[in-house]
Amino acid sequence: MNLLITGFEPFDSETVNSGYEAIKLLPDKILDYNIIKLELPVIFEDSIDILIKAIENFNPSIVLCIGQAGGQANIIPERVAINIDDARIPDNKGMQPVDVPIFKDGENAYFSKLPIKKIVENLKSENIPADISNSAGTYVCNHIMYGLLYFINKNKEYNSIIGGFIHVPYLETQVVNKPNTPSMTTEEICRALKISIETIIKEPVKNIDTKKKSYFFDFSV
Repeated sequence: MNLLITGFEPFDSETVNSGYEAIKLLPDKILDYNIIKLELPVIFEDSIDILIKAIENFNPSIVLCIGQAGGQANIIPERVAINIDDARIPDNKGMQPVDVPIFKDGENAYFSKLPIKKIVENLKSENIPADISNSAGTYVCNHIMYGLLYFINKNKEYNSIIGGFIHVPYLETQVVNKPNTPSMTTEEICRALKISIETIIKEPVKNIDTKKKSYFFDFSV
């Protein structure tokens, strides 16, 4: 069985991306799963296409996307992705969409298919700070999380994929000139990702049935 884990290239003047640096330290096998590592561009128009091609090529049972959340101190599983791109800064191709739907035929939001509460519980039990987030933002991290969950939901042959997104802090090397900014070592983040992966593999997933209710998000505010 395959597990696809993705991280991003550096962006916003950084020379490394903490998520992908930690991913590179992961073993090639965890429990019974082959760990397939993929670096994604921080580019709105390309990132989802590259992710989908990897899913089609490797047919993973689990897809875990990792992003860098500079300024955060915790490992942060994301609960929900929303159908909007609203970029604070340009992406690595110079694109800066404002209030643009990711997919016009998509739901307003898709919920993570990861056991996010169990991930946080298991991380805390290992003295790793962790918390659930209810907003993945509106930059490329939310874009890729939404694109992943949209793809899973829209394609019957991939409906069984367990997919979601986790944010991680800066590395220690990234905050040398950023006073009072929290960070973790690459090894600490890698350990957190390994625990998260083991949790996802072992724990049953409780999905939220969004079809039973109507969800409305006002993106104009």
